[in-house]
Amino acid sequence: MIDSNDIKLLDDCLAYAREKGASALRLTLTENDQQLVGVLDGEIDKISMSMDRSLGISMFADGRFGTFSTNLITRAGVFSMIDKALEMTRMMTPDPQRRLPDKSRKVTTALSGTEMGLLDFSIDTLTADSRREMALSSALWGRKNDFEKGFSVISEEGEYSDSISDTVTVDSEGLFCRHRETSFEIGYETTVEDSSGNRFSAYWWDASPSLDGIVPALKDCSAEAILRAADQIGPRSIPSGKYNVVFENECASRLLNPILTALGGYSIQQGNSFLAGKAGEKVFGSNFSVIDRPAEVGKYGSKLYDSEGVATRTMPIVEEGVVRNYFLNTYIAGKMGVSPTIEDVTRPSVAPFGGCPDLDAILSAVGRGILVTGFNGGNNNSTSGDFSYGIEGFLFEGGKRIHPVREIVLTGNFTDLWNSLIFAGEDPRRAMTRQIPTVAFKDLYISA
Repeated sequence: MIDSNDIKLLDDCLAYAREKGASALRLTLTENDQQLVGVLDGEIDKISMSMDRSLGISMFADGRFGTFSTNLITRAGVFSMIDKALEMTRMMTPDPQRRLPDKSRKVTTALSGTEMGLLDFSIDTLTADSRREMALSSALWGRKNDFEKGFSVISEEGEYSDSISDTVTVDSEGLFCRHRETSFEIGYETTVEDSSGNRFSAYWWDASPSLDGIVPALKDCSAEAILRAADQIGPRSIPSGKYNVVFENECASRLLNPILTALGGYSIQQGNSFLAGKAGEKVFGSNFSVIDRPAEVGKYGSKLYDSEGVATRTMPIVEEGVVRNYFLNTYIAGKMGVSPTIEDVTRPSVAPFGGCPDLDAILSAVGRGILVTGFNGGNNNSTSGDFSYGIEGFLFEGGKRIHPVREIVLTGNFTDLWNSLIFAGEDPRRAMTRQIPTVAFKDLYISA
């Protein structure tokens, strides 16, 4: 990974750029190594390995700014790139808001890159054979009779991969920060066929920053995908109207992402956000709270700093329905004439509400409605907050799934949606950076 010679090169680049007339400079060196094994119908289908290195350059010169990148990371290659970057930056229109973050906001605690506990050195013990075994351990091809009668498995495709990444960011004002992590992932897509020849497909996956964390998930991955595909057999139509709707934790982040985008500085500054001008206002119901938790050791997505090197911190995003923070980097905050925060959300978490910890408890509490297990298309308007999504899942009654439903459309507005929240569980998926649990809403309009 990145070594002392690489870091020495970064220091030399900072000195060279200042010598050539740059007023400020930020460099981000990233290295990522990945190994992947693909499986098709119980046999190894592909093997790939990638090793990527890149250097990002944020150049400030004469009141102007430019961003550049290169994969030629040698002393001569990077120095030549700096020369060209300076020349091109000086051609830009001056912008007085372009500057490095204030020193007091920069991270000082990310020196080794291992502070978040996301680097598992056991990745070095893996071999081609062990990776092959892990990929195949999920495969159930040839054992399809293990499942209940009424369907057959006609295809099974999966991938196991592991990767290690290392990132160092420095700037001309003394910033040095590093982040290192590993990732171990398994994913399988299966297709089943019912007795009438109808086919249904589903995908399941899991991931962990540690090898020990992914091993238990290997044997269940394809089985879960097969069962989720088979659960779709026999869909029935339902009448259009208002339903209580529960969203499984696997797909619930689709409902929060537009909120986070609307709270982003670029959307607000450009007038493309339905939450512009709402800071400090109670926009949503008191049962809706979102907190950014960026520094939870050992948890996916945790990081001590953003791309500017600004220290992340635990902070409320929405607190009991009140919009508390926007995501404003140095530049956007300067353009808006307000104080900066961080560039983007790091690891958002929806707070539990309603006293039901998981999906089963929420289904029982809601009683009757639609359980959404996936989206199949749709769009949303970031300016108005309106949305229209194709969804699929199940009709449930008495807390139990009755039959699958497909080809139905959910329409509404995100403000109204989150104002109708009645339950938020305690079951976000560990493999996701967005910690969104099972959530339930009251009286949403379904067009069937």
